[in-house]
Amino acid sequence: MVIMVIIQYSNVLLWMKRGGGRMESVPISKFKATCLSLLKKVRRTGQPVLVTLRGEPVAEVIPPVMPASAGSWLGSFAATGKIVGDIVAPATEEGDWDALRS
Repeated sequence: MVIMVIIQYSNVLLWMKRGGGRMESVPISKFKATCLSLLKKVRRTGQPVLVTLRGEPVAEVIPPVMPASAGSWLGSFAATGKIVGDIVAPATEEGDWDALRS
């Protein structure tokens, strides 16, 4: 369960999450002008940013959830196959091959 408290003070909204710190609030006009730098900041710091329109929250930019490292793909199919039948003999009889007919 997450408890959120919204405090408006001097046209700045501060959101406090249970056990967490404050969330930076940015007007939508500033977000539009500095979008790339804000996205980089969120990714670098891990702190979310709240985007507001006329003082009302419209979006929350949160850092991405990084997936666990998958490691190497080499050997990922080890022990998943099953050999059934002869793997050395031709798949069909020699008479069925057009290349052998002259």
